[in-house]
Amino acid sequence: GQPEGRALGGWGLLEVAVASGVAAWATWATLLMPGFRRVPLRLQVPYVPSSPQQVANMLALLRGRSGKTVDLGSGDGRIVVEAYKQGLRPAVGYELNPWLRHLSNYRAWKAGCHGEVSFLKKDLWKVNLSDCYNVIVFLAPSVKPPLAAKLLAELPDEARVVAGRFPFPSWTPTSTHGQGLDQVWAYDMKEVRRAAQ
Repeated sequence: GQPEGRALGGWGLLEVAVASGVAAWATWATLLMPGFRRVPLRLQVPYVPSSPQQVANMLALLRGRSGKTVDLGSGDGRIVVEAYKQGLRPAVGYELNPWLRHLSNYRAWKAGCHGEVSFLKKDLWKVNLSDCYNVIVFLAPSVKPPLAAKLLAELPDEARVVAGRFPFPSWTPTSTHGQGLDQVWAYDMKEVRRAAQ
């Protein structure tokens, strides 16, 4: 005969659930949490990879522009690499998480632009953005109000901000592209300042 299969009892299910929870926590603590340690809780933004369509929509709103391009909280680097390929140079990503910076550098190497793009370990709240002309923001709604104040204070009038998935609640976009989760919004700082006055 064949050995009989044993069904998981209540304790077995509990053990599987606990083991899964521990594995999820270990992954978070090892891979994702290092970038958050120095950031206040209300300003933390979880890593959510942007889809190819979101990246294409963001870059469509920057087509034909020039000047320094930055991605605030650049995650796995896909937007920075694509911005460089589109001719937006220099292209820089600011990311605190070391694992995501390693992934970004690997992505740049694979795309043939390693050393041409930069992924810097800098807190987006502390970096000076006064020399940036194209700013990409794929961040949660909770950080948009304080970030709007920082961008207004630092960016030149010629700068354009492109926001993915969530718009800036108090700004009127110059243009928009896409629909649903893939929608993106562009804001020209000169127009934003004019509306604020």
